[in-house]
Amino acid sequence: MKRIAILIENMFDERELIYPYYRLLEEGYEVHLIGTEKETDYFSKTGLSEKSTYSSKEVSAKDYDGVIIPGGFSPDYMRRCKSTVDFVKDMDRGNKLIAAICHGPWMMASSCDLKGRKVTSFFAIKDDLINAGAHYLDEEVVVDGNLITSRTPKDLPVFLKKIIEKLKDN
Repeated sequence: MKRIAILIENMFDERELIYPYYRLLEEGYEVHLIGTEKETDYFSKTGLSEKSTYSSKEVSAKDYDGVIIPGGFSPDYMRRCKSTVDFVKDMDRGNKLIAAICHGPWMMASSCDLKGRKVTSFFAIKDDLINAGAHYLDEEVVVDGNLITSRTPKDLPVFLKKIIEKLKDN
């Protein structure tokens, strides 16, 4: 059974966390919510709480087939935790699936080598991704090797289709 990590921090966009969580469970994957702290309640932009399964300091990239990075303002908090950044770096070094939506690619800018890579995101962080060396495309989903990115919650259906395709191919 494939195991997927979804990163969680305060100020997450609940649609970008919950939709992938349940959609991947429907596909039969084991899904864990990985936060800075274990078994901690994290709150969305609107106050919904979800509890982390594990802390990023106790997980290893070798134990996961992919990681999903939801948006909202949470990626800015994720980037402040060295073990979370290191986890995503290790996923990238292992050429494992890294999928980010909306503001999620902020985390990629801190943990992945984006030089020459094609990505998309919410338009407000376009400059951050370009400054990290990425080639920015304004498309509903962009796939470049192990990286899958999308712009907003309206792109979630095609985002998840590409994630599931990639997981089935590997």
